[in-house]
Amino acid sequence: MFPTVIEVTENAVILPKRSWLSCDEISISMSKIASVHIKTGMIWSDLRIESSGGSDPLASHGHTKADAHRVRDLVEIAQAVSARRQLGE
Repeated sequence: MFPTVIEVTENAVILPKRSWLSCDEISISMSKIASVHIKTGMIWSDLRIESSGGSDPLASHGHTKADAHRVRDLVEIAQAVSARRQLGE
């Protein structure tokens, strides 16, 4: 009923969890992401994004394998761009 959606921006990964009457939004700053773990089953993939800040990981279920890998790739690209900016400043 409520599809799983993950938003990857330059600054954060955002996971809105929707229900009938509410929306709970979880986010992790791109600079605080330590790792992205993908567990792939026969049909769906699960994502777990670990934080270096010690908070609970962001966990999301029910993604296609391609979508899960795309999230991981976007996180890696955003972190690389951020690292280049810090070195250039």
